[in-house]
Amino acid sequence: MSTFSEIKNDIKLKKLSPIYLLMGEEEYFIDKITNLFIQNILSDVEKEFNLNVLYGKDTSVDQIISICKKYPLMSPYQIVLIKEAQDLSRSIDSLLDYVENPLGSTILILNFKHKSLDKRKVLYKEILNKGKVFESKRLYDNQVQNWISEKFSNSGYNIDRKSIILINEHLGNNLSKIDNEIIKLMTIKKDDKNIISDDIEMYIGISKEFNNFELRKAIGEKKYVKALQIVQYFSENPNSNPLVITISTIFDFFIKLLIFHSNSSVSNKKMSVLLGINPYFLNEYDIASKNYNLKSVVKIISLIRDYDMFSKGVGVKKVNADLLKEMVSRIINIG
Repeated sequence: MSTFSEIKNDIKLKKLSPIYLLMGEEEYFIDKITNLFIQNILSDVEKEFNLNVLYGKDTSVDQIISICKKYPLMSPYQIVLIKEAQDLSRSIDSLLDYVENPLGSTILILNFKHKSLDKRKVLYKEILNKGKVFESKRLYDNQVQNWISEKFSNSGYNIDRKSIILINEHLGNNLSKIDNEIIKLMTIKKDDKNIISDDIEMYIGISKEFNNFELRKAIGEKKYVKALQIVQYFSENPNSNPLVITISTIFDFFIKLLIFHSNSSVSNKKMSVLLGINPYFLNEYDIASKNYNLKSVVKIISLIRDYDMFSKGVGVKKVNADLLKEMVSRIINIG
């Protein structure tokens, strides 16, 4: 199995394999690697004759093999890119004959998005033998936050931890969407290399005071007034703060708090791994654990499950902002 950095370096050094299988849940890295091939292996003139882009649902394995066996024109390589290769799942095993004897001047790229080729298949093992496989896994929240931090630092920008959290909380784990917002923010900031929460609020449209992160924190610290202020803001801006997502965020917080209670004797390093968070945020769970004992957390998780159903229209006549206010009030009063 190859890493993103390994394949990127292969492209840079023109040390190319005849087959690349790019598969997995996170499409950002798959698209990034694919674009690196297209931008760096063929010149604009060479692309006219040697860049072949096919879609799994609109092509066949026989057609792919036929193109792969052609020799490039006025170039040492041709690229055969199969987008949405997962749509070939019923017939993709027929590609084995070509994979066993690939043409050295053809770079076959299989984009297998949101799914993975069965690793037990002979085809997978042969691709691993003759070419390279990259598995693009969905990042956890703490990994996304580290990724955001690296994106800024690699471009010479400084960003504070709260701003990173705001971006992650608002945009989730969609790296493509986050990348677009980061590029936009850097373009606006230009020579000002310091990114603060005011910039996130102004240019990405995330309130630095009224967001899921601050609500979660207020609940954990039992700051009732602050929590209700945020809930009120959410009710006035429902499109930017979907109820289902807010409830899911609070649920995730208490699931992690349950894990925190159940592993109270482990080191901070081990705890951050168990929770899948940056060690920076452990203090938030430490404070919440003092306000909500284990028994309370179990009750709260059950309560949130009920309100999750309510938010989806199950068991209530009308879904409205009062649901969140009611849920938050009941949570804080349980502890």
